[in-house]
Amino acid sequence: MNYLHGDKRLCGVALPLSALRSEGGWRVGEYPDLVDFGSLCAAAGIGLIQLLPLNDTGGQSSPYFALSAFALHPLYLRVSQLPEASLAPDAQKDLERFSSEAKPGERFPYQAALDAKLAALRAVYDAAAASLKNDPSLDAFIATHPWVRGYAVYKRLKAANQERSWQEWSEYRNPSAEDIDTLWGDPGLLLDHRFQVWIQLRCAEQFSAAARAVAAKGIELLGDLPILMNEDSADVWADRLSFRLDLRAGSPPDGGSPLGQNWGFPVYEWEHMAKNGYAFWKTRLREADAYYSSYRIDHVLGFFRLWTLPEREETGCLGRFMPGLSIGRGELSGLGFPDERIRWLSEPHISGDELRGYFGWERVLDRIGDEELYLFKRAIRGERDISAAGLEPALADKLKERWRDRALVPLPEGGFAPAWRYSSTRAWASLSDHEKGVLGERFSRMRALDERSWLEQGRLLLGMLKAESTMLPCAEDLGSIPPGVPEALVELGMLGLRLPRWTRHWDHEGQPYVALESYPELSVCTPSVHDTSTLRGWWELEDGREGLAAAYCPALSATGPHLSAENQYTLLKALAGAASRLFVLQAQDLLDMDERYRSADPSLDRVNVPGAVAEFNWTWRMGPTIEALSANGPWLDKLRGLVKARGI
Repeated sequence: MNYLHGDKRLCGVALPLSALRSEGGWRVGEYPDLVDFGSLCAAAGIGLIQLLPLNDTGGQSSPYFALSAFALHPLYLRVSQLPEASLAPDAQKDLERFSSEAKPGERFPYQAALDAKLAALRAVYDAAAASLKNDPSLDAFIATHPWVRGYAVYKRLKAANQERSWQEWSEYRNPSAEDIDTLWGDPGLLLDHRFQVWIQLRCAEQFSAAARAVAAKGIELLGDLPILMNEDSADVWADRLSFRLDLRAGSPPDGGSPLGQNWGFPVYEWEHMAKNGYAFWKTRLREADAYYSSYRIDHVLGFFRLWTLPEREETGCLGRFMPGLSIGRGELSGLGFPDERIRWLSEPHISGDELRGYFGWERVLDRIGDEELYLFKRAIRGERDISAAGLEPALADKLKERWRDRALVPLPEGGFAPAWRYSSTRAWASLSDHEKGVLGERFSRMRALDERSWLEQGRLLLGMLKAESTMLPCAEDLGSIPPGVPEALVELGMLGLRLPRWTRHWDHEGQPYVALESYPELSVCTPSVHDTSTLRGWWELEDGREGLAAAYCPALSATGPHLSAENQYTLLKALAGAASRLFVLQAQDLLDMDERYRSADPSLDRVNVPGAVAEFNWTWRMGPTIEALSANGPWLDKLRGLVKARGI
């Protein structure tokens, strides 16, 4: 869809679709709920609705662990509005019974809700199977959405394998295109395959109708395109050449994550994707364009360079940025580092004294000749192998710490990359000043050349995305930003992201907050996102409120840690003055402007706590219904006040 508002300043609201609650609605928000929510936003002058990803994630509640880059989630289908719904009245009754079990203010039970919805969908489909077997609308959908064939085959096989990852299947772990075609054409599997197609057709119909209704109200719909794909997905399963399964994506060590992060996602094989014109990404954009007028690129820095890790690592320590230069054994030799010196830098040497009092280390270590010195066995390829050795926890932790203690990281294709914290390793400390100078200077030159290649790749890939669609692109560009990236995003007309709590002059004395009027026009200002605490949660439970208040809202400088509903409104009005083109607030931040809607504990209003695997994540729902909010005149006036504060 075309973006409607050009460079006009807008106020928007962000939330998961599942969070919407309506009178007579189900236990989870559904596609049609967007229509009434759009009416509420229009009444308040809100010009944009931002949604989290809506892809099918199967048993994973996280919208960033999709089973497909293209398939929509069946959880959000409204069964009562299916054309075939009347053929299975008991299915609707079962859904209503499940919904009646909800408790006021609950976070919804993801797996139970999904099971209930899929059971109802299957009942409706089976009741209509005879007419759907040769339904021309399904055939037309297949013809215009060719990805659905592989997706349907994958989903049926996954169900047949008790929903296990394809890596654990007894067959079809590495299918050819012919294998998928044969399975798709098997008459005995026709009904199961067309069940998946039927779900996707109905999802597309309901979501398209809702998106058109929202657009008709003059409201932009902003979608979310995660950069990375779940390894257990139809895309990775069916298109192995587009992904590197020997590598995982993550982030390097920093203050908040001293061991870095390993996200567990495979890495794209960009060279292979280039050979077919980046068809995967162009198809993603075409699918998104059917519903959205703008989109958010998750972790846009990954298009420039991605922190990659060997598949056997658990943490993010021993990674490297790709694309990235390496240093070969021959070059190291020319710099004065013979093989034994290279081994000292690239393989941790563990002394016998470090192993005193421990047992079982022989499973993972080999002795070097007659010395009281040990190296890891060649079979140990990462932290996962140490974990799998059955060692006592204290020894396993000690050995993992030593495993990570290397100045050079050996690469699978040969050569070495400098470890992220090479200068704090034992091996580096043992080098002479001359050796440190020689290697350090070489690493610096490698980094400078890498930064050029990062900009070249980012401009190429993002330029391809920009040219493929008329949607407005927004970039999640948080983190350590390489030189030239902000300028490249501006050249491409992509809006960056600014969270006031983190938008500071970090390289200035005192690290002052950046003035709101200095925010780039090509940016999205937002007080909180799905991976952070809410604005109130940050103010009341974390550090920094005094400095932020002094910079942006002096009236609140002496209010203390409690942020009342009225003060929440005052603070949001101040932040609304940011020069950013878009000012987007999480629904929780808007609800916190009314004492009746806020939780007793603001930490309960988080959408996600990164790094935590819990049923809590991704299951937040609004307390009030859309109808109740629409009838709350004072609250609506506050929304209009925020819009007015934007100068709209």
